[in-house]
Amino acid sequence: MDYRTLGQSGLKVSPLCLGCMSYGEAGAGTHAWTLTEADSQPFFRQALEAGINFFDTANVYSAGSSEEITGRALRRLARRDEIVVATKAFGPWRRAPNARGLSRKALFQAMDDSLQRLGMDYVDLYQIHRFDTETPVEETMEALHDLVKAGKTRYLGASSMAAWQFAKMQQVAERNGWTRFIAMQPQVNLIYREEEREMLPLCQDQGVGIIPWSPLARGKLTRPWETQTHRSENDLFGQQLYKAMEANDRAIVERVREVAEARGGSMAQIALAWLLQKPGITSPIIGATKPEQLTDAIAALDLSLSAEEVGALEALYQPHPVVGVYAPPAQDGKVSLTEEGMSA
Repeated sequence: MDYRTLGQSGLKVSPLCLGCMSYGEAGAGTHAWTLTEADSQPFFRQALEAGINFFDTANVYSAGSSEEITGRALRRLARRDEIVVATKAFGPWRRAPNARGLSRKALFQAMDDSLQRLGMDYVDLYQIHRFDTETPVEETMEALHDLVKAGKTRYLGASSMAAWQFAKMQQVAERNGWTRFIAMQPQVNLIYREEEREMLPLCQDQGVGIIPWSPLARGKLTRPWETQTHRSENDLFGQQLYKAMEANDRAIVERVREVAEARGGSMAQIALAWLLQKPGITSPIIGATKPEQLTDAIAALDLSLSAEEVGALEALYQPHPVVGVYAPPAQDGKVSLTEEGMSA
């Protein structure tokens, strides 16, 4: 496998990252479709045997059980110095005023809790899950820097937010001599390309690695539009993400099917190959609940689309409303334990 450098760092990651949101206690959090620990284990082994060394989870996935399952699997199957483990903080973990967000207090607690669940002394990439409108940027960036200096994380990353917010955070860190983000995790796929306007060019210009979430639009790009799965029927956040432009999305999915049939490959391979060929993309985060899903993703690494095929896939896209970027602020000191906006 051809490993890539993540942003302006020396960290080497595989060109695919295994997203661990799919693994967790189904009764915990809001993801009723996740796999049990026993059912999750083969995917970690399959990924490692294929050369994938990059694994992404978050403190809010299945109320923390995703981190527990991920940690136990990787401790058993891999050497710690050979894998790159990423997790995130921001979402609420309890109904309490300080049990969420990016304040110094919240970040230090969230980090300690994540390390305990993972059973590890440090994470390789610690990411803020969303932008916190209620905490000064200076407080967040200094706290993150201190976590690096304390040895609890090796690098910092961020996830979906406005490009100006990301630029502001990077500038504050640089001005104060604090650790900057080396990676951004935005939503990018054939039916949601709004990040091409500002965030992707910003990351390319600044040398920030791009690790897209939902590269297959939560499975919509992998099968005919009408096909339903256990996850699609129970994925409330996914249903919200792709309902505003359904007619346009349906047409794009049909185009993916046409290209896949002409190439003799799967729709998943075509959609992922398109993303892997985009400038600046480092390592899309793939979810897998069936072995063939991981097999398809790995096969996409060797698939090169022609300029004509890329043009056909992109031609139908129309501007979409911005979704999955902004997280709602706390209301009157109360927080919601739902993971709306926290599902990637």
